[in-house]
Amino acid sequence: MKIKTAEILCVGTELLLGEVVNTNAAYISQELARLGISVYHTSVVGDNPERLKKAASDALHNADLLILTGGLGPTYDDLTKETVASLLGLPMVRDEKILAEIEEFFASWGRPMPENNAKQADIPLGALPIPNKTGTAPGIFIDNGKNVVVLLPGPPFEMKPMFSDFVYPRLRQMSDKVLVCHNIHIMGMGESEVETHLLTLMQDSTNPTLAPYAKEGEMRLRVGALAESEAEGEKMCEEMIEKVKNSPVGPYIYALDAENIEKLLVSTLKEKGLTLSVAESCTGGYLGKRITDVAGSSAVFTGGIITYSNEAKMSLLGVSPETLERHTAVSGQTAIEMARGAREKLKTDIAVSVTGEAGPTPDPATGCDVGTVFVGLSAENTEYATRVHISRHRDREYIRKVASSRAMREILKFLSKNE
Repeated sequence: MKIKTAEILCVGTELLLGEVVNTNAAYISQELARLGISVYHTSVVGDNPERLKKAASDALHNADLLILTGGLGPTYDDLTKETVASLLGLPMVRDEKILAEIEEFFASWGRPMPENNAKQADIPLGALPIPNKTGTAPGIFIDNGKNVVVLLPGPPFEMKPMFSDFVYPRLRQMSDKVLVCHNIHIMGMGESEVETHLLTLMQDSTNPTLAPYAKEGEMRLRVGALAESEAEGEKMCEEMIEKVKNSPVGPYIYALDAENIEKLLVSTLKEKGLTLSVAESCTGGYLGKRITDVAGSSAVFTGGIITYSNEAKMSLLGVSPETLERHTAVSGQTAIEMARGAREKLKTDIAVSVTGEAGPTPDPATGCDVGTVFVGLSAENTEYATRVHISRHRDREYIRKVASSRAMREILKFLSKNE
């Protein structure tokens, strides 16, 4: 049979109580998307056989594929396998090979197998067991010609390798489509403005699709193409990406398929063989922290200087008293002198500075609203500052995070202009 639609049902009262974060649904949804299989619903049900049976029955009426996680353990309330077998009218049979493997698992730890673990070797008649290399609960793969039902353990460290090694390859053979996705990362233009420029394109595009997603201080556009091959899907995505690049949104694109901006910044500096330093006021070291969170950043990042007071800006970065008196600490002129001071002190190719009003109340001395930030950049033969407006209604942490992101965006923009 060919699979086009799926539902995911995660089993466990601990999920409903919020004691465990349900990451399984996100992982499985992403993997199914790669296979071109549309996920209609994801849901959570507690360890109750009647509610589980009803949820599974509804899912099987709606979708070709049902994937369940959780409830395959040895205890009395682990009833997923038995409930699904009853729903499908399949008797349970003991698999002696699986039983031996479970016994061997405990023997490797120098312990006898508890008696209740034996139930984990019971498999619905005709089902394929899915090997579990990191635990005792085997998964189950059932294809009855009308539906495919997959049962996997709840712990992600068991579930993920079982899905990738066993389930994914079989589902790949049962799907005649692939979904190719790319993410366009945008900073400096808000979600509503992006939609204003691209609304017609979004509404008219059904394959590939163009969908907006907001993040803190930035947004992304996901381009997704459903195709018969990877190559065809890539071509469809490329055409859509070019349309976005050629729109008014284009100048605000900073990356395609970036994991995050700090990793992109570090890798770009490495590629160009350039070093970076930072000078921070309102971000208080947050910019430097994000850069040094990236493994290997020491190859390009020399260090940072935090100057919260005017006295520190003068003594550590060489900002002139006249600049601070005439333009205040929250100004483009101060930002430039801060960046220059960091570059000279730390002897780097590029330096960036951040100074602004993070709130919660503005400093009367600056005359600036909360959310006003200046980013300064200093490089050989180039110095400038950019004013950034961040919503004054946001909290202090948000303003600091967005300010640090905009500083990194400014460096990337400078580097791209000087290629």
